[in-house]
Amino acid sequence: MDATDGDRAKSAKILSVLVEERYVDDLRYASAYARDKAALSGWGESKIRYMLSSKGIAKDLIAKAMEEIDDVKAYSRLEKLMENKYRSLKEDPQCRLKMLRFGLGRGYSYDEVSKVLELLDGIK
Repeated sequence: MDATDGDRAKSAKILSVLVEERYVDDLRYASAYARDKAALSGWGESKIRYMLSSKGIAKDLIAKAMEEIDDVKAYSRLEKLMENKYRSLKEDPQCRLKMLRFGLGRGYSYDEVSKVLELLDGIK
C-alpha cells in the first residue's frame, strides 16, 4: 500500500462523513440558493429554477427547494423592485414595456408582473 492509497481512503472517509452530515448535499445547496436569491437578489421562481437546473440540480430537488420560498415575501420584494424601477422610468413613453421586461427578466411570471404594474398604474 503506497501513500496515494492511504490518501484516497482518508478522502473517501471524509467525503462520506460530509455527505452523512449533509454538508455535501444537493437539496441543502438548492434550498439555500433559492432562499438567498429570492430574499437578497429579488429573483423570481423561474429564474431560480433555471439557474439551479443549469448547475445540474435534479428537477425534484429544485421543486423541494422552491417550497422553502415564502410567496408573500417574494411578491412583496417584487413590488419594491418594481416601485424603484418605476420611479426612474415613469416619464419614459415605453415605461410599461420596460417595466414588464424588467420584471420578467428577474424571473417573475407575467401574471405577477402584470398585477404589480396595475397597482403602479393606479398610483399615477
